[in-house]
Amino acid sequence: MSKRALITGASSGIGLELAMIFAREGFNLVLSARREERLMNLKEELENTHSIQVHVFAADLSKSDAPDSLFQFCTNQDLQIDVLINNAGIGDYGFFSEADWDKTATMIDLNIKSLTQLTHLFLPGMIERGTGKIMNVASTASFQPGPLMSVYYATKHYVLAFSEALANEVADYDITVTALCPGPTQSEFQETANMEKSKLMDRFPMPSSADVAQYGFNALQNGKRVAIYGVANKIMASIIKFFPRRWVTAVVRKIQERE
Repeated sequence: MSKRALITGASSGIGLELAMIFAREGFNLVLSARREERLMNLKEELENTHSIQVHVFAADLSKSDAPDSLFQFCTNQDLQIDVLINNAGIGDYGFFSEADWDKTATMIDLNIKSLTQLTHLFLPGMIERGTGKIMNVASTASFQPGPLMSVYYATKHYVLAFSEALANEVADYDITVTALCPGPTQSEFQETANMEKSKLMDRFPMPSSADVAQYGFNALQNGKRVAIYGVANKIMASIIKFFPRRWVTAVVRKIQERE
């Protein structure tokens, strides 16, 4: 029987590319995102191309009742989730004091609360079966503070710390947890985060969502706990701990400031 993966944020970017990879590998899918039309088009494409089963659950996972509704949808349809991909997330650019609170609260709810709740809902079934895989999409932002995107960086630090601790807790059940940490990636993220003019976007080459997704899939299959995409990103994450945090914070701000 084919295994099934649940992918959030599947209508674009890394999530969409992950859906295409899992479909090629013969996984049945549950896809969730806000934009139902995009999901339905993707469902039709994947089912016709790969002869798999795709279920769609359109929802804004930042809403308090959405994670439980997604879980109940899978339960009612008898859809066993063997792989959970917590990919949905948003960012925001600018000074915290000037941020729109509703968008900030939505970012916290989506990047932290929803990811944690979905893991809490689907993990017991994996423990009962004695097998499963979880991938939480973090970021290279996880490794340092991020002036001008302070809350986003903080949410991704949470994702990394949570993933590493959980990986330790569930290792005895043959369950792996992977924190995927890409740097800036070609996707809709820059537009929705209002950071197109940041120096970070201009001065550093961005890999495609397809390349990052393939790297993440391979890391997940290999049970890698922390998967940092790109040699430069891996070096930076390794050496940053040797520098004073105040200096690191100042450098991040300089990189992120607009021209």
